[in-house]
Amino acid sequence: MEQTKTISRVIISGGGTGGHIFPALSIADAIRTKYPEATILFVGAEGRMEMTRVPAAGYNIIGLPVQGLQRTHVWRNVGVIKNYLLSLYKVRKTIKSFNPDVVVGVGGYASAPTLKMAQMLGIPTLIQEQNSYAGVTNKYLSNSANRICVAYPDMERFFPKDKIVLTGNPIRPQIEHLSVDRAEALAYFGLEDKGQAIVLVIGGSLGARTINDSIAQHLAEWEASGVTLIWQTGKGYIDEAQSKLSNYKGSVYCSAFIDRMDYAYSLADLVVSRAGASTISELCHLGKPSILVPSPNVAEDHQTKNAEALSTRSAAVLIRDVDSRSELSATALALVADKDKLSRLGAGAKALAEGQSAERILAEIEKIVLSK
Repeated sequence: MEQTKTISRVIISGGGTGGHIFPALSIADAIRTKYPEATILFVGAEGRMEMTRVPAAGYNIIGLPVQGLQRTHVWRNVGVIKNYLLSLYKVRKTIKSFNPDVVVGVGGYASAPTLKMAQMLGIPTLIQEQNSYAGVTNKYLSNSANRICVAYPDMERFFPKDKIVLTGNPIRPQIEHLSVDRAEALAYFGLEDKGQAIVLVIGGSLGARTINDSIAQHLAEWEASGVTLIWQTGKGYIDEAQSKLSNYKGSVYCSAFIDRMDYAYSLADLVVSRAGASTISELCHLGKPSILVPSPNVAEDHQTKNAEALSTRSAAVLIRDVDSRSELSATALALVADKDKLSRLGAGAKALAEGQSAERILAEIEKIVLSK
């Protein structure tokens, strides 16, 4: 009797920021839900966020000594190349020992050696490109990939057209299936429900200096407005922010990191954020109006291109990083008072949402693995 085909072993590689890690975990959860006996191994970069976040989510991970290319101090790339070769050697042993059915790359430093070695060993690979402007690593790997799952249309300018599938970006399950009691969410942040508008400010998982400065330098205006502020500063900025708030009389919750983003999103009338792909996907899914301040410190300026994909469709307001200190607070306070514009921005964002992305990516994995 012929054995029923199944998915039994999967490697998922990538990370560096929450924008890569959260989609990776969503894909893993989708696999585990449908194939509970499957073994999933993550491959990340040593010292990066994934090395703690992935085990906390219940998955095993190994780290590679891989680093990103230095675009300003080119001479340092000698060490980068050395570590890339060491990573290829290490991940080769891992792949041969683990013998995966497929290797999935979600972007980030570890994706390059992991997917490249899998391709060299004849293991099927799938790329998940989260941004509207493809990164160097994914373009490099695309010709030998079996499938490329993208979040935006018109990605044929970066990848072979016949390999592209529009799936959207996977988002965290607690965000995708958001169901929150308002009183419970307010209690979590220690806030009272006075009927005032609530603005959520998040600078990405690593924080954002200019966004934090934009709030800190205009606290008098925030206090006078009566708006409630939920402010995630990032680890490196929390002490400074709390010092600035020492005499603040307005309604505010300030923390280095917000674990319960489902609570935060459920309360927010307006979100101020960087323009990472995962954050944008969550905002669109929830239909949240937003002000996007793209980070200028990312490869190929992809956050600006992500933000423009929304702002040109009346789905978000874009403020350049260089302008944020002078413009952000005033724009946010004016916008949160304009209910009609908030509604239009939210509807525009919702129209761009792609649902059940993790399950759609799993369907592509199944086509690759189960058709062999």
